[in-house]
Amino acid sequence: MKKNRRLFIKKLGLAGATATLLPSAFAAENAPQEFLYRNYKPQDWDRPIGIALIGAGGMGTADAKTALEHKNVKLLAVCDLYDGRLEESRERWGNNIFFTKNYKEILKRDEVDAVIIGTPDHWHKQISLDALKAGKHVYCEKPMVHSVAEGHEIINAWKKSGKIYMVGSQGLSSLGNEKAKQLLAEGAIGEINYAEGFWARNSPFGAWQYPIPEDASPETVDWQRFISNTTKHDFDALRFFRWRNYLDYGTGMSGDLFVHLFSSLHFITGSLGPNKISATGGLRYWKDGREVPDVLLGMFDYPETEQHPGFNLSLRCNFVDGTSGSTFLKIVGSKGSMDITWDDVMLKQNRNVDSDPYLEDKDGKSSAQSNRKKILPPAETFYEVEKGYKGAHYDHFANFFHAIRTNGKVIEDPVFGFRAAAPALLCNDSYRQNKFIEWDPVKMKPS
Repeated sequence: MKKNRRLFIKKLGLAGATATLLPSAFAAENAPQEFLYRNYKPQDWDRPIGIALIGAGGMGTADAKTALEHKNVKLLAVCDLYDGRLEESRERWGNNIFFTKNYKEILKRDEVDAVIIGTPDHWHKQISLDALKAGKHVYCEKPMVHSVAEGHEIINAWKKSGKIYMVGSQGLSSLGNEKAKQLLAEGAIGEINYAEGFWARNSPFGAWQYPIPEDASPETVDWQRFISNTTKHDFDALRFFRWRNYLDYGTGMSGDLFVHLFSSLHFITGSLGPNKISATGGLRYWKDGREVPDVLLGMFDYPETEQHPGFNLSLRCNFVDGTSGSTFLKIVGSKGSMDITWDDVMLKQNRNVDSDPYLEDKDGKSSAQSNRKKILPPAETFYEVEKGYKGAHYDHFANFFHAIRTNGKVIEDPVFGFRAAAPALLCNDSYRQNKFIEWDPVKMKPS
């Protein structure tokens, strides 16, 4: 039954670049979902979509910039807890928008249709819940949650709200992922049996050593608001500006980077996630007081489902890689493999040639011509994006805005986002507890 279902999916393939199968669809409605998020018409709405940025750090600012590349979108408000970022936002976008250190003031503004949540991870849940309750659409940076226990709370609030909620693993919307999904569905590498992902950094900023402003102090930073939902500490500029290094605010390498690889893998394969998780690693270089490792290795068992056979996944992350700084996802099957980035796919196939029915006689016996040498298919085929491609980040927001305008669906809703975040966060539990973690990817809870 499961294998027949997989054969059906492979024959189905993709209807085109604008159609995909929602990875959670078969578990819910057993029906394909379409996301027509390219080439939408901005004028389909009678006014600009009013957006607000909550958390104007590096990623939040990049999100807002990308959002504003789209037509008929207007930035109306910015919230941040550091004066310097508010001033930078004022210089970047002008004085005609609303600035505040209290995000709840933004949620009261009727002209704001959607919020971008670019805060540290420990604020994702509460701001998401408050925004949905206030009737706002939400674009929340990955990981969607700071802990696995928060996942269903956001999912339930989203379903109740009737609003659009997009998780910001932007690589999910890449042409590279779309091509890989198509190739896998068409059987280009046969049946998947193994996958691996690697994310390396070779610069201090890539290892979360973000600059500390000279004016950082309790006078310029609303420290009490920052820690109001977690452990109390005296003001510490390192904790505020390099928050990813600390468990009270961040989710470590797995929450920052593994979640991207899970998102891409689940999109390409249609998987709901692993059922066994383990991780190991250590603090090998950045011995600067951080609470999370700078080398992390994860191993995962994916059970057989209607979407795919059982397979294994290994993920690696290194924050002091002196040679590469590379990122990739490899999917290996019975007939070949794919090396996948957001902008290209390298397809590698076995060069074994099956018997040719045109070289057999009517009795099925090989003719004399069977000894003739054959033309072999290419061992490697490289697919890359066309020049002028605006990128996965742009397309991710295109999907978000189109869904708002049409009351449609997004490629990474809270269900999908949680299924990518949960195994990433459980890596932290496995690492700290030194044990395997069992997980139910369908019910999205410990098993």
